[in-house]
Amino acid sequence: MGFLFSMSKTQYEIEFVIQASPQLLFQYLFTPSGLSEWFADNVNSRTEKYTFFWDDSEEEALLLRKKTNEFVRFRWLNGDDDQDDYHFEMRIVVDEITKDVSILVTDFADEEEVEESKMLWESQIGDLKKVLGSA
Repeated sequence: MGFLFSMSKTQYEIEFVIQASPQLLFQYLFTPSGLSEWFADNVNSRTEKYTFFWDDSEEEALLLRKKTNEFVRFRWLNGDDDQDDYHFEMRIVVDEITKDVSILVTDFADEEEVEESKMLWESQIGDLKKVLGSA
């Protein structure tokens, strides 16, 4: 009998101020055409299943939940035994006083990969800001 070594992933949050309306932002977080502008080279979806394409790779994700103009939550369908335990979420937050809009990303990564994962999000959101003209 084999020894199963499992490390749980660490949840982290990272927030980015974005100069865009929640309505516009939501289109870039939810629609395949919007996501393919910044998150991946191309994105297709059939109902709740999204396929993300980058250079030589593709990944599938399931849309778990969404609330229009507020958030989207996806789960990668990577075949890992623990895939059901983890998701990534992009939530649109509007400051009640200043009306500043930001995206709060919640994601999971192995402990030693959290910083690298945050840097990847920073790069991706940087691309989104360029697309929106808010960089």
